[in-house]
Amino acid sequence: MRRNLFSPGRIGKLGTRHYFAYGLPALPLAALTVPVYIYIPPYYAQQLGVDLALIGILLLVARILDAVSDPVIGLLSDRWETRWGRRKPWIAGGSVAALVTAFMLCLPPDDAGGVYLFFWSVALYLAWTAISLPHNAWGAELSTDYNERSHIVAWREALTVIGTLCATGLPGLLIAVGMTGANAPLVGIFLFAAFLLPLGSLLALRMVPEPEPVHFAHRDWRAGLRIIWRNKPFRALIIAFLLNGMANSLPATLFLLFATHVLESGNAQAAILFAYFGAGVVAVPFWLKLADRYAKHRVWAMSLLWACAVFLWVPFLGAGDLWAFVAISILSGISLGADIVLPASMQADVVDADTAESGEQRTGFYFALWGVATKLSLAGAVGLAFPVLDLLGFDAQSDANGASALLGLSLLYGLVPVGFKLVSVMLIWNFPIDAAAQHALREQIAARTASARG
Repeated sequence: MRRNLFSPGRIGKLGTRHYFAYGLPALPLAALTVPVYIYIPPYYAQQLGVDLALIGILLLVARILDAVSDPVIGLLSDRWETRWGRRKPWIAGGSVAALVTAFMLCLPPDDAGGVYLFFWSVALYLAWTAISLPHNAWGAELSTDYNERSHIVAWREALTVIGTLCATGLPGLLIAVGMTGANAPLVGIFLFAAFLLPLGSLLALRMVPEPEPVHFAHRDWRAGLRIIWRNKPFRALIIAFLLNGMANSLPATLFLLFATHVLESGNAQAAILFAYFGAGVVAVPFWLKLADRYAKHRVWAMSLLWACAVFLWVPFLGAGDLWAFVAISILSGISLGADIVLPASMQADVVDADTAESGEQRTGFYFALWGVATKLSLAGAVGLAFPVLDLLGFDAQSDANGASALLGLSLLYGLVPVGFKLVSVMLIWNFPIDAAAQHALREQIAARTASARG
């Protein structure tokens, strides 16, 4: 009997077409996150009359609920086995749900209010998680090879950045062709995602195989949690991941304030962001070549040190130093290429350590924990930055902030992230899973699986 194209099976040799097809859903999925962060709040406030402070509270609560859902979806995607696999049904169903919820959120009725915004925001976040979390776990399971995992992640994350850039630049293109309505950015981004998400998901589901899950033992949930806690590589990596996430989230949170009040950069913010993210995408092949030759954790640590060396100069910038900041953005953007690829590849290696001990392949649950860490890092950055700025007397609405307030903004933007990154370097410099250790783990998993099957 011919095997269904969507069903799990043995993985043959993967090539560039598989990497691209696997990563393609990440492009429209990333584009769908842009409206919620950039365009939804002002549209609902200015056009629909929802209080801006209420919008902030509602979106914050929606994100908290989203973070709580991560472990649930991760656990379910590990345990729910179907004839089509563990990951693919989530991606297929989540793609439909994401488009329905995005339609409702981006094209609201005229009487839409806070309850409407909250409900559909929660629904969109849940749909996004239902796709992205199993999608990430699927990528970690596609290959057992130490180096190939980095190449798989590279395609996914590069397409994620490209999707973000497309969604960010699309409103400008719409204005250029005469679409100037208040909801034009929302409509344009939705149509962009509505075309690419079904196409990307279908290509991934049909072209990319899903491996059979590994099972050679069963643990109850208490024993499973104890094994996770004893997983020292996991503990080191998730703490480093959280701190580096804080280091990246602080500049992201404060970028517009820094560009406006310190650099007085006018309307150059979008171009600076394009330069930063563009440098990250272009640098991915460079970091992949280094990671193919040296241990991933050392290459990632070196990229963090490079970012620190570049960002140390930020507090010395002032009004009019736009080109110096562009140079810093491009040079620090180079390290982004490693940031978006190597930690996720290392996460797959950490799952191998868990599988070798637990006897179960709990990739979804592990990636859910990393998803929570990502969301905590963003929340932590917001929770640190704005209270500190308030203590320093910084006023985002004023053009006459004092020197101490502006210095505080510069230090939060440029120096505090350096401290977080240096601690991350110390945590991962002697990370125990290199190519040889990962190969030994895979041999152990293969031996125990064969023994369990008799």
